[in-house]
Amino acid sequence: MKVYIISLGAGVLVGVIYSLLHVRSPAPPLVALIGLAGILIGEQVIPIGKQVLAGASISSAWKQGMGTQHIFGMLPGHHSARQEYVATKAVEKLS
Repeated sequence: MKVYIISLGAGVLVGVIYSLLHVRSPAPPLVALIGLAGILIGEQVIPIGKQVLAGASISSAWKQGMGTQHIFGMLPGHHSARQEYVATKAVEKLS
């Protein structure tokens, strides 16, 4: 139930922001896409920020958090590299 209440609160907040920007809902496609890009980027702020605060460089934290894959999706030709990476990490966790 908590997730639903938080989701509703986030929706109300976005509605208030749209109102302040004088954007009607549903937002025009470009505004909506920019908002979705902001959401994807925002999801990466805390995990990458934690790693940076722990002493990692931003580049290293970005790679370790797989930010590019999260924001851009699985790019063509990278499927096998991703599977190898996941398999390697799984083996490391078991060790």
